Amino acid sequence: MSQDTAAVWFRRDLRLDDNTALYHALQSGLPVVPVFIFDKHILDELPEKDARVSFIHEQIHSLQKFLAEAGSSMVVKYGFPEEIWPELVDTYHIKKLYINHDFEPYAKKRDQEIEAILSEKGASTHFFRDHVLFEKEEILSNSDKPYTVFTPYGKKWRASLNQDRLRSFPSETLMEHFFSSTSVSIPSLEEMGFNPSDIPIPPSIFDKDIIRIYDEKRNFPAQKGTTRLGIHLRFGTISIRKLARVAVDLNDTYLNELIWREFYMQILWNFPHVVLGPFRPQYAEIPWNENEEMFQKWCDGKTGFPLVDAGMRELNETGYMHNRVRMLTASFLVKDLLINWQWGERYFAEKLLDFELASNNGGWQWAAGSGTDAAPYFRIFNPESQMKKFDPALHYVRKWVPEFGTPLYPRPVVDHKEARLKTLSVFKEVLSNR
Repeated sequence: MSQDTAAVWFRRDLRLDDNTALYHALQSGLPVVPVFIFDKHILDELPEKDARVSFIHEQIHSLQKFLAEAGSSMVVKYGFPEEIWPELVDTYHIKKLYINHDFEPYAKKRDQEIEAILSEKGASTHFFRDHVLFEKEEILSNSDKPYTVFTPYGKKWRASLNQDRLRSFPSETLMEHFFSSTSVSIPSLEEMGFNPSDIPIPPSIFDKDIIRIYDEKRNFPAQKGTTRLGIHLRFGTISIRKLARVAVDLNDTYLNELIWREFYMQILWNFPHVVLGPFRPQYAEIPWNENEEMFQKWCDGKTGFPLVDAGMRELNETGYMHNRVRMLTASFLVKDLLINWQWGERYFAEKLLDFELASNNGGWQWAAGSGTDAAPYFRIFNPESQMKKFDPALHYVRKWVPEFGTPLYPRPVVDHKEARLKTLSVFKEVLSNR
């Protein structure tokens, strides 16, 4: 073929509607080649039965079906992007590549490398904001510095929000500008070393009834009070702009959760050291308990603390855990067992369907007291009082811990009061000397 083309590289934006990079590509004046790469740099680190890989694979098949109806096809590859892109540029005579930003450290390094490769071949790369409303350094303090505390960030975010930020990019109306092609085959999961997962994926539906009363029910894990849209935000199967418009109209507390997500995104961008250790360096000196047997009991939901165990079992079976229980299980690992928050961070990263590096890291550092949150280290959740307050009828506990209340249920692995005092002593000794 000799016709020049543009390409759009799908990564964490797996949709054809309201997709910023895709919209601009389809307006470029060149026929657009849609591309997806199953990246071995990422996949090689995952277990062979990963529900997220299965979900992505299914979504690519879904996109392929829509593209076929438009007379085009997704070009789907499996391998290393730095090896694949030179071949694609030559094969399709790509002159422009359109990409939506990704803020994770590997993604930033990868995109810089691909941009350089394309530049050497005479092709330009164009980046766009898509999976957040505000990114990088778009929300700054009056002294032009990134915010490190949520409350002032949230106020500035809200003050900066306008209709232009919420405006959709109707890429779905430009389907005729795709490159004409017969359907290209997609590598199977098995060819990539994976097995299909049987973990169900929550639907990508904006349940307005849930959003409308989100502030009333969001803290009770036995109730249907959250939208479960995390995985769809993570992989971009829904538009953040569309969801934010619903939140603005229906529930300010729900909107606040979306702002928290963007707060942690900008922390990751501006302070990338959080990936490797604590945001507050002094917390690196905490003498953690490296008890792998105790950690495994936490992972398996066998600590003898019912609400903690229920949350861990829900996570292991479904890839999901209610946010209230996420905070408790994290607090318990760090503050009751005195186990390094990074152990828990890695475990959640492996298990969560909606794993998002920025939010997961931010949440764990919040629990440890090592992150951006202004609250001091002595915030420690009481598992018993949390259960009485948020699962008083024990519906959630009994669903996931059916042996609770019988001799089969394990005794508590620690005494919470004693563990709390020990943690306070350890943290105080380290932090008071800094």
